[in-house]
Amino acid sequence: MFLLKYVQLLIRIINSSQKSTGTTPRMKLSENRSRKNNKTKRVCITIAIVFSFVFLSVCCKNSVKTSGEGGKKTKKIVLKVAHNGPEKHPFQIGYEKFKEVLEAETNGAVEVQIFPNSQLGSEEEGTQMVKLGLIAANASSTAGGLSTSVSEAELFNLPFIFRDLDHCYSVIDGPIGQDLARIVEEKLNCLVLGYWFSGIRNVWNSKRPVLSPDDLKGIKLRVMSSPMLVESFNALGAQATPMAFGELYSALQTGVVDGGETDHLDLLYEKFYEVTKYVSYTNHMFLVIALIFSKKIFNKLPPDIQDAVLKAGKASVLAEREAMDDLTESALTELKALGLEFFEVDKAPFREKLERVYRNNAEKVGGMALIEQIINTEND
Repeated sequence: MFLLKYVQLLIRIINSSQKSTGTTPRMKLSENRSRKNNKTKRVCITIAIVFSFVFLSVCCKNSVKTSGEGGKKTKKIVLKVAHNGPEKHPFQIGYEKFKEVLEAETNGAVEVQIFPNSQLGSEEEGTQMVKLGLIAANASSTAGGLSTSVSEAELFNLPFIFRDLDHCYSVIDGPIGQDLARIVEEKLNCLVLGYWFSGIRNVWNSKRPVLSPDDLKGIKLRVMSSPMLVESFNALGAQATPMAFGELYSALQTGVVDGGETDHLDLLYEKFYEVTKYVSYTNHMFLVIALIFSKKIFNKLPPDIQDAVLKAGKASVLAEREAMDDLTESALTELKALGLEFFEVDKAPFREKLERVYRNNAEKVGGMALIEQIINTEND
């Protein structure tokens, strides 16, 4: 656990060191010195990461437990999997099905340890840990853990790209979804075991009902780290503010932001209903989650256990999606009882405002022809 937290810190340092900063006239005299310092900093970080990997592989043997009975020793493979939801979230239910199937298929030779609530790091950090082989699996959304590493994943983050849930599933379970999975696998050195679903997202805030784009003007709205979402909500007139999900409640309390955009479960489970009032049925996004599994770990598993991992992944998709459907319906009932006000929205003016976002990002996500292919995909 200490090592995972240590590498998590290193990932944050690397991300912060990659952010560009402007140069003023006063800074020019020290520019060369800054470059040398940055170079030294990168070298130190690289050395620290290499040391971490050596320590992990030589000392920790993270994926193997040794147990014995009657003097005989057997090796149990331990797989750590992570997500950022609470223990009652559909992500947890999906992983519990994954654990159930995998442990049964391997007759107990594999033990799956589930870490909810971002215990091992944020969604973005968990994604990088899978890539590095530090954990086995992570629930990585196209607008969070994937968007900063796989620009093509932004395809599914285009607002209003999906008509309804059946349309969404038809696309992600079909050839388009499989093509994206191959890209994710190549860039993150992982396997995509399947696509989970994290709800239909709506805009909510404490200032006023949002019925048109004009109502978003001046509202500070927390969004996920997806550059697509930031650009989209800025285009609609809001002040899009990306921040970690775990920071949102306190940001709402202190007025750093006025609202956010989530599905019903997040509104309920994170108790955002305590610090917001108006929910608009924008249905602007169907959040797709890739269940990614580290190739570094997968390739070390025996063939029969590899097959069991793939089977468990498929089973988890069905369980997670079913749980999302059931829990979303009950969450909406609870939220209304708690006093939140819900408003229907004419989506046409929002779509019109976002046409240039589609044009600006078409090349990055695979071209306008691919976008049109998704729009024209028929429901299964």
